[in-house]
Amino acid sequence: MTLQQLRYVVMVADTGTITEAANRLYISQPSLTNAIHELEKEMGINIFNRSNKGISPSIEGEVFLGYARQVLEQAKVLEDKYKGDDGGKKSFCVSTQHYSFAVNAFVDLIKRYGQDEYDFSIRETQTYEIIEDVARMRSEIGILFMNDFNEKVLNKILRANDLEFHKLFVAKPHVFISRKHPLAKNDIITNEELEVYPYLSFEQGEHNSFYFSEEIFSTTERKKNIRVRDRATLFNLLIGLNGYTVCSGVIDEKLNGKDIISVPLADESDMRIGYIVHRKAILSRLGNTYLGALANYLTAGDTKGRDYIVPTAEEDGTVGRYEPEDSVKAQRKLQHRGRFNEMRDDGEPACGDVREKAAEHMREIKKNK
Repeated sequence: MTLQQLRYVVMVADTGTITEAANRLYISQPSLTNAIHELEKEMGINIFNRSNKGISPSIEGEVFLGYARQVLEQAKVLEDKYKGDDGGKKSFCVSTQHYSFAVNAFVDLIKRYGQDEYDFSIRETQTYEIIEDVARMRSEIGILFMNDFNEKVLNKILRANDLEFHKLFVAKPHVFISRKHPLAKNDIITNEELEVYPYLSFEQGEHNSFYFSEEIFSTTERKKNIRVRDRATLFNLLIGLNGYTVCSGVIDEKLNGKDIISVPLADESDMRIGYIVHRKAILSRLGNTYLGALANYLTAGDTKGRDYIVPTAEEDGTVGRYEPEDSVKAQRKLQHRGRFNEMRDDGEPACGDVREKAAEHMREIKKNK
């Protein structure tokens, strides 16, 4: 097995045809076909399924391609270190639920490593597809949340796919609503107050189970339900229909716009937001830098205007610090993490006892009825 053979099979998988792959690799189709057959014979598997409709990776092939991409990425790192060049075009992919901080960190990664040539992908997609992407190593990192309701089911699926979950932070639930929503001036909102408004959520396709939902209170019965596929549509409907969705409260005005706000929801359940990786994979330099960017947005100091600093691996193996230009520091600020999630300088919640605030709000509602 050679690196060249690995490049061949990855190119075929990416293009979907032998003809296009051969053109991009500047070799003849017979040479490419023979190289793939030799690799399959050596490995003892069929990497691709062939049919009249074309060529596609087999189930075994998907796993093999995941490892092949990892090997090629590590080869680029070695070339970068010892050959004195940039190691060629850099590739990186992350799959995530619909979180603005995941997009912010992705932008900072590109500002750090985006040179003349790169091939980076961010997939805001369904929960099951996030797990599948990382399991098959199409994505190096996946970002999703767990709570007491879905944790047992998701952990079972993660273990079955050789994946592990790492917590980034714990968030109190918030409601995303329009700035002009009738409840926008509330310090806190209850589920009872939301009953008359449309509830918006991200649909999960054939895996549309409560356990795969991005919204924490999926089992609550709601009279008006709207499911969408993308974040822009959800926000437009929030504004146009006075709808709402339940989330972590982490919001970025630059990405989400000034018309969307987050208000604490009167419930004591937590969301444990984190990332998943393959147990057998080694995180690349790009993966580590992306996690560093995520950590920066989710630290206690992100609402205090601290500079953006990402841990990176130096040549001697020690952890260094990456500080971008002043323009980047000024642009990439997280507005706030939701009122229940803001922190004091000592790292404690700024809002105090959440449950007491919720109880006080409920007493006030009953008194005014």
